[in-house]
Amino acid sequence: MNTRYFTVAGSNRRYDRNWMLAVLLISLMLSLLQVSSVNNLLASIQGSMHSSETDIQFVLSGYALAVGITLVPTGRLGDMFGRPGMWVTGLTIFTLASLGCGLADNALHLNLLRVLQGIGAGFYSPQVTGLIQQYFQGKARARAFGYMGLVVAVSVALGPLISGTLVQIFGSQTGWRYSFFINVPIGVVGIIAATQFLPFANAHKGAEAQDHLESDASRSTASGSDSVSSEVRETSSPTAPRRSQLDLDPLGMVLLVAAVLCIMLPFMLHTITWRFALLPCAVVLLVTWVWWEKRYARLGNLPMVDMSMFRLRSFTYCTAIGGLQFLGSSTIFVVLALFIQQGLHGTALDVGLIGLPYAVLSGTAAMWSGKHSIEYGKQIQVLGLSLIVTSVVMTGFISWGLADRGWSHWWLILGLLPLGLGAGSMGAANQTTAMMDVPAANGGTAGGLQQTTQRIATAIGNALITGVLYSTYRGGTTSADWYLGLAAGLAVIAVCITCALVLAIVFEHRSRKYASVSV
Repeated sequence: MNTRYFTVAGSNRRYDRNWMLAVLLISLMLSLLQVSSVNNLLASIQGSMHSSETDIQFVLSGYALAVGITLVPTGRLGDMFGRPGMWVTGLTIFTLASLGCGLADNALHLNLLRVLQGIGAGFYSPQVTGLIQQYFQGKARARAFGYMGLVVAVSVALGPLISGTLVQIFGSQTGWRYSFFINVPIGVVGIIAATQFLPFANAHKGAEAQDHLESDASRSTASGSDSVSSEVRETSSPTAPRRSQLDLDPLGMVLLVAAVLCIMLPFMLHTITWRFALLPCAVVLLVTWVWWEKRYARLGNLPMVDMSMFRLRSFTYCTAIGGLQFLGSSTIFVVLALFIQQGLHGTALDVGLIGLPYAVLSGTAAMWSGKHSIEYGKQIQVLGLSLIVTSVVMTGFISWGLADRGWSHWWLILGLLPLGLGAGSMGAANQTTAMMDVPAANGGTAGGLQQTTQRIATAIGNALITGVLYSTYRGGTTSADWYLGLAAGLAVIAVCITCALVLAIVFEHRSRKYASVSV
């Protein structure tokens, strides 16, 4: 039996899972729009503020960096002190920073506020995954992750469309500011709605608090059924942390933040020649962090990340598969936007309109995937990645037609259709399968780890693939001049997605083999 209502310890209020999910997805959409929409605004911002290329690059990289370094620590804090409170704190910071970004009078102020905006997004993003993990189970959880996939798809495609439209209406000098202002009323509505629909009553007990369900029938739900029983049955798992002690593991937090910084900065600080010397430092810091977390746990303390989590095959494989996918696919729209605007002399609005059918298909595929990910999540990942590779090849061929045969740039819509199907189905299936065996008490930390991997992969992929594009770009302003660079960038993307596909096939094969041996 399915029930959408639940109560929490210490409160007589009835909470509605559907409304809770809607409130959470508001914040997820805002954080994603701040990536996809701002990609389309860099030229307008640079012209309006008369800023340097380095300043403009940091508008993107500063936000990404701030999100990347806060995800795991704030996910851990949400697991300990209550996810709703961390969510509201993050959205409040994000909303105020968005207002400041729209009012910024120079590049320095804008970049500082973008970092603050990224910190806010880093506070609330892992709480979304953690709350879904805590209050949904079985197919209901998979459907919730399917809605997450829908929001991701819509955000990626609508961001350029919204920002392009605002620039078209208000002009390049002020239009970009409204892409930040639009976050303010939505953020305020989200904060107000949180007081009504998020379960704050059990925040002091973190994820250990048990839900009191509306019916006895929903208590007996088997894993994979339609019920959304939220009893945290996984807390007996060896990976579930002991919540009775207050243990922030500050050294573990510092080591991980420093490691993430040393990984991401070399791919963002394009003007510093010695930047790649930070990568060996990152390796040392990561090794030290793993050693420290294991030692901290052996001493009877509560580490920031329980390393036994990585013994969960589903979580480890899916995190790696998702990272490889983001390494390539997150840059597809970046290189296409450059090709359309610089090589084909299209507009920012053209970029948004070309991506619109992709968003529709991606959202549809995410909802379908959410319904079937419990039973077929591994196979759906293989299918989704195969479709993404197919899309990259088709887009390369169509781009050749644009450059060599004079085709209309609207033909690119056709090449992006398999990408929409693949990315939408892949997102929900990957998220559901990754979190399937993770204890609810570790949901925020696990979500933070996943998203940190994706942010790092995105930063590396953007730097690598745009670097390949510019190094093979002939110079000039014609489509033929830009095509060689685009083709090289798409080739690197195809290699990254193929590697993810191979890993997904290995995961699916090993899971089948393990299941047959167990039987």
